[in-house]
Amino acid sequence: MSERLTIDHVGHFGDGVALTDGMSVYVPYALGGETVDVLPSPGHGDRRLLAHVIEPSPERIDPFCPHFGTCGGCAIQHWQDSAYRNWKRQLVVDTLTHAGLACEVEDLIDAHGTGRRRMTMHARQSQQGVLRVGFAAAGRHEIIAIDHCPILDPAMRGAVEAANDIAELLKPVSKPLDIQITAAANGLDIDVRGSGPLNTAMLSALSKLAAKHDLARLTRHGELVIMRRPPVIRIGKAEVSLPPGSFMQPTLAGEDALASLAITLCKGAKHVADLFCGFGPFALRLAEKFKVAAFDSDAGAVAALQNAVRNTQGLKPIKAEARDLFRRPLMPQELRDIDCVVFDPPRQGAQAQSQQLAASKVAQVVAVSCNPATFARDARILLDGGFKIDSVTPVDQFRHTPHVELVARFRR
Repeated sequence: MSERLTIDHVGHFGDGVALTDGMSVYVPYALGGETVDVLPSPGHGDRRLLAHVIEPSPERIDPFCPHFGTCGGCAIQHWQDSAYRNWKRQLVVDTLTHAGLACEVEDLIDAHGTGRRRMTMHARQSQQGVLRVGFAAAGRHEIIAIDHCPILDPAMRGAVEAANDIAELLKPVSKPLDIQITAAANGLDIDVRGSGPLNTAMLSALSKLAAKHDLARLTRHGELVIMRRPPVIRIGKAEVSLPPGSFMQPTLAGEDALASLAITLCKGAKHVADLFCGFGPFALRLAEKFKVAAFDSDAGAVAALQNAVRNTQGLKPIKAEARDLFRRPLMPQELRDIDCVVFDPPRQGAQAQSQQLAASKVAQVVAVSCNPATFARDARILLDGGFKIDSVTPVDQFRHTPHVELVARFRR
């Protein structure tokens, strides 16, 4: 039986929020001010399924993707841009306010650019032999088959077709196959996970498939199946050979925006530490102006950075080292020669490293974060250690989702 609700606002996950009987009810794809008919969402007592919009918001627009509403990749395509941008900036404001952090939040930087240059597709074949290749459904474990994705960078052209052919060849039944696709400067780099061991005939078939789609490289769980050419990307003056399955920022515009902000905020430093450096999206740009010490737990990424440094002219010295900063954060005495620290940790933040930074004599820290909640926790540690926060700049390279990144500077 349907239920009629009035939506109060859009919540932190992009759902419309109705306030009824003293509780919040969440309605995906609804906007503030709308009157909607909803249906129960089995297994979710505070969640409803949008059945029909009775009175639409004047800010509602038509989504541009035919898969929107079933595919779980995007939460918001139905909201006017200015309202969406205000909401996304407010996500950061609300999180910091809730954590008791008083600071200026700058305007949101749109860093979608030409679109996403990496994605992970999932594939599963049912017992009835039906193969689905696509993304996870919104709020469900079902895979929604897609034939294209309009938020992808043009460099990802052919990625969906290649994923479908890989899935058709491997025919995953017992568990989903994950197909991670990255657009390098010279072709697609694909890492397949969940296939189980592959025999010689299957490896040969995959090699032929890689040639058919002109893939740069195909790996399985990071192990090489075929290298047709080393996949590379450019970072500033450098060219980096990508480690298999390596992390990189989802959009080129996002990487440029975050790095540009970090470099600007390091102004006046001579020796910068880049913590959680990966294969060097910050370090290689920073080294055009500053001496750099770079650390990350991913030995493959650090080796790629070291190799890029050896083959690039015109950079100041970069010392790169593999080190687990969660278990072995840099200690205050190791930071004595550092003027400024840049850190960009995973979603869990950098609590242990923040504690050591607070105890150190470092005068300036530039924090980059993909999770405002863990950023707020780490920021509190730095503030309690004597730092003051200048301002925070939110960056949106995950357009159409509730995910937002930010860059902030701390000084003392």
